[in-house]
Amino acid sequence: MNTVTGGISLRKLSRQFGDVTAVEELTFDVKPGELFGLVGPDGAGKTTTLRMIAGVLPASSGDAVVNGISVTREPEGVKHHIAYMSQRFGLYTDLTVQENISFYADLYQVPRAQRPKRLERLYAFSNLGPFVNRLAGNLSGGMKQKLSLCCALIHHPDILLLDEPTFGVDPISRRDLWLIIHQLVAEGVTVFASTAYLDEAERCDRVALLDAGSVIALDTPQQIQSTLDKRMMMVQTSQPRSARDILRKTPGVEHAALFGDKIHVTLETDDRDWPAIQRHLHDRDIDVRQAKPWAPTLEDVFIHLVTKSAP
Repeated sequence: MNTVTGGISLRKLSRQFGDVTAVEELTFDVKPGELFGLVGPDGAGKTTTLRMIAGVLPASSGDAVVNGISVTREPEGVKHHIAYMSQRFGLYTDLTVQENISFYADLYQVPRAQRPKRLERLYAFSNLGPFVNRLAGNLSGGMKQKLSLCCALIHHPDILLLDEPTFGVDPISRRDLWLIIHQLVAEGVTVFASTAYLDEAERCDRVALLDAGSVIALDTPQQIQSTLDKRMMMVQTSQPRSARDILRKTPGVEHAALFGDKIHVTLETDDRDWPAIQRHLHDRDIDVRQAKPWAPTLEDVFIHLVTKSAP
């Protein structure tokens, strides 16, 4: 098997739970020092994939090779090279920030002589320095995630596995977490992160779009976005839900999806059809407040791919 030294290689990695296939024959490589995103909705298989790579959950078939080590054959050997931060990372709420990090330093057998310098750096880039004596249970959601990340990084892993690291985090903390992640990548750490947020996926070097346990696209975000060569319009109306439902049945419209109060409309041909489509809405008492050409986002492409592959 060809492997990526310092990276991750998945080869037909699969997992079944009874009759349900959660992950189906994933095969791709994550390059050393890359920020790689595994992107998909809840239930797509993201957490299962990360747990298999971390050696926490055995694969039903196939293999993951991490830093040259087979997870199937040597799950314990992999753990020295990675840090795995799950959605429910094991913080101890009755311990302080410093006590939590010290606990994980003990767990990873970090030499005591190296700890002060590492702690100083972790506190600096996480901005947790002023809160070292605060109980973890009294931290905000964003600060808990930063503490989880510090615990995961205390042993200087080669590879960082992050399962939806910004889930439930406020926008400012979310931004801070991504700044930390980008800094780690700049220093050579390989980061494999799952997310359900398509805007976050656009921050990654490459992404795999996952749907029902299978990869439906894998490339740079920009390249994946360029694959949707359909014309699109962004539309705001007086009745967005009704307008979306009407548009989905309107000749010339391939797809219409609601994003907040806006509708992203994929046209079957080009925007020359739009005047007739807009008249169709007016005839049904829908007031079009704004309509303009729209450059497809990664989320638009994902919806298009899932819709196209649906039975």
